[in-house]
Amino acid sequence: MKPKQRSITLYPVQIRFLFVTLWAAGIFLSGCNLSLLPTPVQEVPSTLQASSGPADESPTTRSIAELPPPPNEISLPPGFGIHVYAEGVPNARSMSLSPNGTLFVGTRTSGNLYAIVDEDKDFVADEVIVLAQGMRSPNGVAFRDGSLYVAEVTRILRYDNIEADLYDLPDPVVVTDVYPSARAHSWKFIRFGPDGKLYVPVGAPCNVCDTDDTGYGTITRIDADGENLEFVAQGVRNTVGFDWDPRTDELWFTDNGRDNLGDDLPPDELNHITEENQHFGFPYCHGGTVVDTELEHERTCDEFTPPAMPLGPHVAALGMRFYTGEMFPEEYHNQIIIAEHGSWNRSTPIGYRLSLVRVEDNQAVSYETFAEGWLVDGQAWGRPVDVLVMPDGSLLVSDDSGGMIYRIVYE
Repeated sequence: MKPKQRSITLYPVQIRFLFVTLWAAGIFLSGCNLSLLPTPVQEVPSTLQASSGPADESPTTRSIAELPPPPNEISLPPGFGIHVYAEGVPNARSMSLSPNGTLFVGTRTSGNLYAIVDEDKDFVADEVIVLAQGMRSPNGVAFRDGSLYVAEVTRILRYDNIEADLYDLPDPVVVTDVYPSARAHSWKFIRFGPDGKLYVPVGAPCNVCDTDDTGYGTITRIDADGENLEFVAQGVRNTVGFDWDPRTDELWFTDNGRDNLGDDLPPDELNHITEENQHFGFPYCHGGTVVDTELEHERTCDEFTPPAMPLGPHVAALGMRFYTGEMFPEEYHNQIIIAEHGSWNRSTPIGYRLSLVRVEDNQAVSYETFAEGWLVDGQAWGRPVDVLVMPDGSLLVSDDSGGMIYRIVYE
């Protein structure tokens, strides 16, 4: 049996009907006791809270030894260094950088939206501004044409001309509010692709349940104005990070494996979209080899697209980027760096690190540790979430447990 393929382009009058129908149907198909229909649009708080002000002027060039170190030692390959770029950013998650250098940061649990400013360009933040509070898991942030797009659970908001005054946040425009309100895996990572579309994933509303033809377990994309929703991929349990190969413009994404199959099964996944609307196996097949026996089905793993690279079991692979800078040595150029948030229910914790997947001839060929040390003697003092390549080629890393943003450089 071949996996089902869908190629759907929707027009404005169809969007609301489609999602209400799909997610309502999901109540029956998944058997999950969840409220799945979109909730009414709520007003977004726009009260700003700022730090006490910019730090004293600092030199624009300092060696890594002069910059604030992390709270504990982080191991990196020879020649690399790491320092604190910003602290006091509780629950720091996804990041997006404006051309002017403002770093916008979303959160999952705190409900805060941040702007981080480095006015003197010394690669240490001068100010962390709380743009908004009380939002509903504003995890995803994306900057485009002077506007900040923010993904809550059920909707995408847009703050126009946001950098005109970071202390007077404009009222948001609701780009779309058709996404469902199921709480499991409802936080979203968003980015604009090379095609100018905004990509928005919809996680499964469960640990494992049938999501086919429900709208869950997918990656979607919309126009910047919220119109023309399409499905890009299906059979995706929960992706919280993706990027496009700069050489091919093809989409690669992380996916978190299901729980309760033991410490070592299944692996998390790095996936690669090579055809329109591929199916990546969830909930029938995990990691390309593990057939799920909890659900009644007759599907086999060879029906679905296997991972480009199986990752560690339960490492919680989240943010990822192709390294497109020039600072790191050439062997890192156009390779994938993944933030592994770390296992939450494994007997021996793993993850809590940055990993490197090397890509050759459009194929993932190896998987190795790039930075580690957030886990010490089985105890985690930090949890990497997202990575972002800066214009100078350095790499930012967000840590939602420590409330930090780190910067990795090569000297």
